[in-house]
Amino acid sequence: MPHKPFIRTLRAQWLGQQLRALREERGMTLKLVSEHLQRDMSALGRYERADWPIRKGDVSALLDLYGYHNAAERARLLALAEEVWRTDRWDEDYGDVVDSSFIEYPWLEGRAERIASYNTILLPGLVQTRDYAEAVIRNAEDPGVPQSRVARWVQLRLERQKILDGSTKVAAVLDESALRRLVGGRETMCVQLRHLQQLMLRRNVELRVLPSSVALHAGMDGAFTLFVLPKPYPAVAYLENLGGRLYVEAPRSERFVHAYDRLRQAALSAKESAQLIASLVKELS
Repeated sequence: MPHKPFIRTLRAQWLGQQLRALREERGMTLKLVSEHLQRDMSALGRYERADWPIRKGDVSALLDLYGYHNAAERARLLALAEEVWRTDRWDEDYGDVVDSSFIEYPWLEGRAERIASYNTILLPGLVQTRDYAEAVIRNAEDPGVPQSRVARWVQLRLERQKILDGSTKVAAVLDESALRRLVGGRETMCVQLRHLQQLMLRRNVELRVLPSSVALHAGMDGAFTLFVLPKPYPAVAYLENLGGRLYVEAPRSERFVHAYDRLRQAALSAKESAQLIASLVKELS
């Protein structure tokens, strides 16, 4: 009976990326590493690409070869090696061994061929202006947080927007209520809507509005972001709320792929969406 193919989980992908980074930092080639460890060079390459699950013993041997002796970091990578097959949430299951930010959201953004989101309350970070982003971040922080900290988070968000200048396709279905919410005030929102108009002219950006007239739709359970990774890696969905952050992997992430397709079909066309945003700009001007 043939074995089922290994699902390239986020744990496997992250572990492979970390091992590759360590190897390249030491200036070692796959050939050199394979000869030293007496492993097949193609197998080591598959470990780094997450094509195959790597064994804990091999991870330990690689870390020894790379001179990576930090106890806490070694424990994180070895813990990953034990459970590269898992696809469930990180924050509850790993506790103090691997914190909830171990898989980084920007890492997924940088790897994705396409980023698609459904947004119910706020506009996605990739399309936010500086003033809009500052208002959102300040609202999320505790009262009295230093301005320097807010400024740092705002700058990081703006730096992530450089992805729009590349080949990554960015798509979003925006609930009409998110466009009408005066985040930061009337002037800030007017500038934000004009910014959306400019982004919609880009070939790699698609913004569509889900009008309030659509009563029931595929996004009734809330906002989400979908990262479509290059083949053969499966898509990953991301959700965030007061309960924490959740990464949903294959095969469950397919539900979000279908949900986004249905939301896009229910939304206005690109032209109609542009017209609605233009009318909102006129109202605020």
